[in-house]
Amino acid sequence: MPILMNKSDKRHQKERLYQLFTQVTQALANPRRLELVDLLGQAPRTVEELAQETQMSIANTSQHLQRLKRAHLVRAEREGVHIRYYLSDPVVARLWLELRMVAEHQLAEVEDALTDYRPRRHAFSTLSFAELQMQLQAGEVLLLDVRPTVEYQAGHLPHAISMPLAELNHRLVELPIDKLIVAYCRGPYCVYADEALDVLAAQGWRVARLEEGVLEWQLLADRQA
Repeated sequence: MPILMNKSDKRHQKERLYQLFTQVTQALANPRRLELVDLLGQAPRTVEELAQETQMSIANTSQHLQRLKRAHLVRAEREGVHIRYYLSDPVVARLWLELRMVAEHQLAEVEDALTDYRPRRHAFSTLSFAELQMQLQAGEVLLLDVRPTVEYQAGHLPHAISMPLAELNHRLVELPIDKLIVAYCRGPYCVYADEALDVLAAQGWRVARLEEGVLEWQLLADRQA
Protein backbone atom coordinates (compact mmCIF):
# COMPACT_ATOMS: atom_id res chain seq x y z
CA MET A 1 0.00 0.00 0.00
CA PRO A 2 1.54 3.35 -1.00
CA ILE A 3 2.70 5.68 1.75
CA LEU A 4 0.93 9.03 1.56
CA MET A 5 2.82 12.16 2.61
CA ASN A 6 1.05 14.94 4.39
CA LYS A 7 0.96 18.42 2.88
CA SER A 8 3.85 19.63 4.99
CA ASP A 9 6.11 16.80 3.79
CA LYS A 10 5.13 17.38 0.17
CA ARG A 11 5.91 21.06 0.48
CA HIS A 12 9.30 20.25 2.00
CA GLN A 13 10.18 17.85 -0.81
CA LYS A 14 9.06 20.31 -3.48
CA GLU A 15 11.15 23.08 -1.95
CA ARG A 16 14.12 20.73 -1.86
CA LEU A 17 13.75 20.17 -5.62
CA TYR A 18 13.71 23.89 -6.35
CA GLN A 19 16.65 24.42 -4.03
CA LEU A 20 18.63 21.91 -6.06
CA PHE A 21 17.79 23.83 -9.24
CA THR A 22 19.21 26.99 -7.69
CA GLN A 23 22.61 25.32 -7.41
CA VAL A 24 22.84 25.72 -11.19
CA THR A 25 21.39 29.22 -11.37
CA GLN A 26 23.57 30.49 -8.53
CA ALA A 27 26.69 29.01 -10.11
CA LEU A 28 25.89 30.85 -13.35
CA ALA A 29 24.90 34.12 -11.65
CA ASN A 30 28.26 35.75 -12.24
CA PRO A 31 29.56 37.33 -15.46
CA ARG A 32 33.03 35.86 -15.01
CA ARG A 33 31.67 32.35 -14.65
CA LEU A 34 29.45 32.80 -17.69
CA GLU A 35 32.51 33.81 -19.69
CA LEU A 36 34.33 30.69 -18.49
CA VAL A 37 31.39 28.52 -19.60
CA ASP A 38 31.45 30.27 -22.98
CA LEU A 39 35.18 29.64 -23.41
CA LEU A 40 34.96 26.02 -22.32
CA GLY A 41 32.18 25.56 -24.85
CA GLN A 42 34.78 26.38 -27.50
CA ALA A 43 37.54 24.12 -26.17
CA PRO A 44 38.87 22.56 -22.95
CA ARG A 45 41.49 24.72 -21.28
CA THR A 46 43.81 24.78 -18.28
CA VAL A 47 43.33 27.21 -15.41
CA GLU A 48 46.31 29.20 -16.66
CA GLU A 49 44.91 29.45 -20.20
CA LEU A 50 41.53 30.55 -18.91
CA ALA A 51 43.12 33.14 -16.63
CA GLN A 52 45.04 34.60 -19.55
CA GLU A 53 41.98 34.62 -21.81
CA THR A 54 39.74 36.32 -19.22
CA GLN A 55 42.45 38.61 -17.79
CA MET A 56 41.79 37.31 -14.30
CA SER A 57 44.33 36.10 -11.78
CA ILE A 58 44.92 32.35 -11.63
CA ALA A 59 43.56 32.32 -8.07
CA ASN A 60 40.30 34.04 -9.04
CA THR A 61 39.90 31.86 -12.10
CA SER A 62 40.38 28.74 -10.00
CA GLN A 63 37.78 29.91 -7.47
CA HIS A 64 35.19 30.51 -10.18
CA LEU A 65 35.92 27.12 -11.73
CA GLN A 66 35.49 25.41 -8.38
CA ARG A 67 32.07 27.03 -8.01
CA LEU A 68 31.07 25.73 -11.44
CA LYS A 69 32.48 22.32 -10.58
CA ARG A 70 30.44 22.08 -7.36
CA ALA A 71 27.32 22.59 -9.47
CA HIS A 72 28.57 19.83 -11.82
CA LEU A 73 28.71 22.23 -14.77
CA VAL A 74 32.39 21.59 -15.43
CA ARG A 75 34.78 18.75 -14.75
CA ALA A 76 38.55 18.71 -14.34
CA GLU A 77 41.33 16.36 -15.39
CA ARG A 78 44.90 16.59 -14.16
CA GLU A 79 47.63 16.71 -16.82
CA GLY A 80 50.98 16.66 -15.05
CA VAL A 81 51.23 19.90 -13.10
CA HIS A 82 48.22 21.41 -14.87
CA ILE A 83 44.48 20.88 -14.51
CA ARG A 84 42.39 21.03 -17.66
CA TYR A 85 38.71 21.92 -17.43
CA TYR A 86 35.86 20.73 -19.65
CA LEU A 87 32.15 21.36 -19.74
CA SER A 88 30.61 18.41 -17.94
CA ASP A 89 27.98 17.76 -20.62
CA PRO A 90 26.84 19.27 -23.96
CA VAL A 91 23.61 20.28 -22.21
CA VAL A 92 25.61 22.93 -20.32
CA ALA A 93 26.53 24.63 -23.60
CA ARG A 94 22.88 24.47 -24.68
CA LEU A 95 21.84 26.05 -21.37
CA TRP A 96 24.28 28.90 -22.00
CA LEU A 97 22.85 29.48 -25.48
CA GLU A 98 19.28 29.39 -24.21
CA LEU A 99 20.10 31.79 -21.38
CA ARG A 100 21.62 34.14 -23.94
CA MET A 101 18.55 33.95 -26.16
CA VAL A 102 16.24 34.75 -23.26
CA ALA A 103 18.34 37.82 -22.45
CA GLU A 104 18.32 38.90 -26.11
CA HIS A 105 14.53 38.66 -26.26
CA GLN A 106 13.73 40.16 -22.87
CA LEU A 107 16.41 42.83 -22.38
CA ALA A 108 16.62 45.61 -24.94
CA GLU A 109 19.93 46.65 -23.39
CA VAL A 110 21.63 43.58 -24.83
CA GLU A 111 21.38 45.00 -28.35
CA ASP A 112 22.93 48.30 -27.29
CA ALA A 113 25.71 46.58 -25.34
CA LEU A 114 26.50 44.35 -28.31
CA THR A 115 26.76 47.35 -30.63
CA ASP A 116 29.13 49.02 -28.17
CA TYR A 117 31.27 45.87 -28.05
CA ARG A 118 31.12 45.25 -31.80
CA PRO A 119 30.97 48.69 -33.47
CA ARG A 120 31.63 47.09 -36.88
CA ARG A 121 28.89 44.47 -36.59
CA HIS A 122 26.76 46.08 -39.32
CA ALA A 123 29.67 46.83 -41.65
CA PHE A 124 29.54 43.47 -43.44
CA SER A 125 26.89 41.33 -45.06
CA THR A 126 25.96 38.15 -43.22
CA LEU A 127 25.03 34.64 -44.27
CA SER A 128 22.75 32.14 -42.58
CA PHE A 129 23.80 28.52 -42.14
CA ALA A 130 21.53 27.54 -45.04
CA GLU A 131 22.96 30.21 -47.35
CA LEU A 132 26.49 29.26 -46.40
CA GLN A 133 25.84 25.59 -47.13
CA MET A 134 24.45 26.38 -50.58
CA GLN A 135 27.39 28.58 -51.50
CA LEU A 136 29.91 26.07 -50.18
CA GLN A 137 28.34 23.37 -52.34
CA ALA A 138 28.56 25.69 -55.34
CA GLY A 139 32.25 26.37 -54.62
CA GLU A 140 31.60 30.09 -54.34
CA VAL A 141 32.98 30.76 -50.86
CA LEU A 142 35.91 30.01 -48.60
CA LEU A 143 35.01 29.59 -44.92
CA LEU A 144 37.56 30.81 -42.37
CA ASP A 145 37.59 29.89 -38.69
CA VAL A 146 39.51 32.79 -37.12
CA ARG A 147 39.44 31.49 -33.54
CA PRO A 148 42.63 30.29 -31.81
CA THR A 149 43.91 26.97 -33.13
CA VAL A 150 43.03 25.09 -29.93
CA GLU A 151 39.36 25.91 -30.48
CA TYR A 152 39.42 24.84 -34.12
CA GLN A 153 41.02 21.55 -33.12
CA ALA A 154 38.32 20.94 -30.51
CA GLY A 155 35.57 21.37 -33.10
CA HIS A 156 34.79 23.43 -36.18
CA LEU A 157 32.22 23.91 -38.92
CA PRO A 158 32.40 21.56 -41.92
CA HIS A 159 34.74 22.79 -44.68
CA ALA A 160 36.18 25.53 -42.44
CA ILE A 161 39.88 26.39 -42.74
CA SER A 162 41.72 27.41 -39.59
CA MET A 163 43.24 30.88 -39.93
CA PRO A 164 43.53 32.44 -36.46
CA LEU A 165 43.23 36.20 -36.38
CA ALA A 166 46.79 36.49 -35.05
CA GLU A 167 48.11 34.72 -38.19
CA LEU A 168 45.87 36.37 -40.77
CA ASN A 169 48.21 39.08 -42.06
CA HIS A 170 50.97 36.53 -42.68
CA ARG A 171 48.69 34.10 -44.54
CA LEU A 172 46.81 36.35 -46.95
CA VAL A 173 48.64 34.76 -49.89
CA GLU A 174 46.77 31.52 -49.16
CA LEU A 175 43.39 33.08 -49.93
CA PRO A 176 41.86 33.02 -53.42
CA ILE A 177 40.90 36.44 -54.72
CA ASP A 178 37.97 35.16 -56.78
CA LYS A 179 35.88 33.76 -53.89
CA LEU A 180 33.74 35.31 -51.21
CA ILE A 181 35.58 34.97 -47.89
CA VAL A 182 33.25 34.14 -45.01
CA ALA A 183 34.62 34.34 -41.47
CA TYR A 184 33.22 33.13 -38.16
CA CYS A 185 34.49 32.99 -34.61
CA ARG A 186 32.81 32.24 -31.26
CA GLY A 187 29.40 33.43 -32.29
CA PRO A 188 27.66 36.80 -32.19
CA TYR A 189 29.42 37.91 -29.01
CA CYS A 190 32.91 37.70 -30.51
CA VAL A 191 34.88 40.39 -32.36
CA TYR A 192 37.52 38.19 -34.02
CA ALA A 193 35.55 37.76 -37.24
CA ASP A 194 34.83 41.50 -37.50
CA GLU A 195 38.52 42.29 -37.15
CA ALA A 196 39.48 39.65 -39.71
CA LEU A 197 36.95 40.97 -42.22
CA ASP A 198 38.23 44.50 -41.76
CA VAL A 199 41.70 43.32 -42.77
CA LEU A 200 40.44 41.31 -45.75
CA ALA A 201 38.11 44.01 -47.05
CA ALA A 202 40.91 46.58 -46.92
CA GLN A 203 43.01 44.24 -49.09
CA GLY A 204 40.28 43.91 -51.72
CA TRP A 205 38.54 40.64 -50.85
CA ARG A 206 34.79 40.27 -50.99
CA VAL A 207 33.76 39.31 -47.48
CA ALA A 208 30.82 38.28 -45.33
CA ARG A 209 30.33 37.11 -41.77
CA LEU A 210 28.63 34.09 -40.31
CA GLU A 211 27.23 35.44 -37.05
CA GLU A 212 26.85 32.02 -35.47
CA GLY A 213 29.66 29.76 -34.33
CA VAL A 214 30.25 26.13 -33.48
CA LEU A 215 27.93 26.05 -30.45
CA GLU A 216 25.04 27.50 -32.44
CA TRP A 217 25.70 25.10 -35.32
CA GLN A 218 25.71 22.12 -32.95
CA LEU A 219 22.45 23.28 -31.35
CA LEU A 220 20.84 23.61 -34.77
CA ALA A 221 22.05 20.12 -35.74
CA ASP A 222 20.62 18.67 -32.52
CA ARG A 223 17.24 20.26 -33.17
CA GLN A 224 17.14 18.93 -36.72
CA ALA A 225 18.17 15.40 -35.68
